[in-house]
Amino acid sequence: MTNNGTLYIISAPSGAGKTSLVKQMITDIKHLTVSVSHTTRPQRPGEKEGRDYFFISVDEFKVMLDRQAFLEQARVFDNFYGTAQKTVEDNLQKGIDVILEIDWQGAQQIKKILPGSVSIFILPPSTAILEQRLRNRGQDSEATIARRMRDAVTEISHYPEYDYLVVNAEFAEALAALKSIILAHRMRIERQQQALLPLLEQLLADA
Repeated sequence: MTNNGTLYIISAPSGAGKTSLVKQMITDIKHLTVSVSHTTRPQRPGEKEGRDYFFISVDEFKVMLDRQAFLEQARVFDNFYGTAQKTVEDNLQKGIDVILEIDWQGAQQIKKILPGSVSIFILPPSTAILEQRLRNRGQDSEATIARRMRDAVTEISHYPEYDYLVVNAEFAEALAALKSIILAHRMRIERQQQALLPLLEQLLADA
């Protein structure tokens, strides 16, 4: 019996607050990490290589694709994104829980390969608030914002494919909900039985 970590898939339409929630969870919960994806999109102000993404060219992405280096990959907004398989597997084998911030296309791929993964979809409280959050970021043109809003409908339409739904109306409440999912899953018997084996043996021996 092994005590491998759990893979968590977290998806949301752009502007729903997924990245901020995940960053706070990584800070607050031990033995939890986020998988850093490879992308061909340009690096945004404030983003750091190796922390937010591995920024590579389209040619480099295609080489990794030919080598079957990705656990999942997708094309979003004319850019390519992919999750390196080895990094994820290494962390899971060490008993570390891993979060993948991916869209519904990647989620479908992961579920086929790793059916034991746990998927969570984050919803905005309303369309108006989602659009306002996109504008507040100050990163996108009007045309890009309009496109993201259209694509949000497609993204949200796939919510029934996920295990959990969380609405990000208030950051603290959404964060608490996400934490509860991860912490409760860690208490499942298949995780606890191995971790608590010495205690279980002692308790049963004293009975």
